[in-house]
Amino acid sequence: MGLRMDNIHAPTVASGPNSTQTNGDGREKLSLPELIAQKDRVWSELSALGSVLDSHGVNMSTPLTTFDGYPRPDLDIAQIRTTRARIIPLKNDYKDLMARIEKAMHEHWENAAAAPPQPPAPAAVSTSQPAAQTAEATRNSRVALEAPFAKVNSVVASSPAATAGLKPGDKITRFGDVDWMNHDKLSKVAQTVQQNEGVAITVKIIRPAATGAAEQRLEVQLTPRHNWGGRGMLGCHLLPL
Repeated sequence: MGLRMDNIHAPTVASGPNSTQTNGDGREKLSLPELIAQKDRVWSELSALGSVLDSHGVNMSTPLTTFDGYPRPDLDIAQIRTTRARIIPLKNDYKDLMARIEKAMHEHWENAAAAPPQPPAPAAVSTSQPAAQTAEATRNSRVALEAPFAKVNSVVASSPAATAGLKPGDKITRFGDVDWMNHDKLSKVAQTVQQNEGVAITVKIIRPAATGAAEQRLEVQLTPRHNWGGRGMLGCHLLPL
């Protein structure tokens, strides 16, 4: 008879170094590009840890015990608990970084708007490198503000979601006017769907990379509708990130 474990769902804190040693007041000293780089590192680790859970067929809330309270024999419970324990602080780090990036972006644009016009630079002085750096920082900042907040878990064939081109594993960064800051545990997504039956909604996604390739940022048009032959108005299952 196995050992009953009443607190098996409580995550254990993994030991060892973290990918983000800088937090709290230390982040106040980071520049916008440094915040974006740190955000990317955190997201990469979260994606890797999410893949670990996916490989076990579980998520952050999947029960790890049988109905009578014993550990499920089909799961590597120790690895799942350790993975979940690492995901929890990383998600908090990610939210904190995104909030700081947004604040830095607002300050950047406010300062840019308040700055007096600069006279044209002399022809002999090259400004191509600073201009390129500014453009790159702007692109990175805009991408950073489009953080994924939901994942497509499944798509039904011939559904509105399938017609739009959504695929399992796609991560949603924007659903109409809904983004990572205001989705309210995906309730705003459901509200947007109900308010837009028969109307195309612009959905921005990140598609995971194939082996050796870069991930894709795509934009699709999703039209919610009834009577497509299945349940709901989309024909896909979304999970919050």
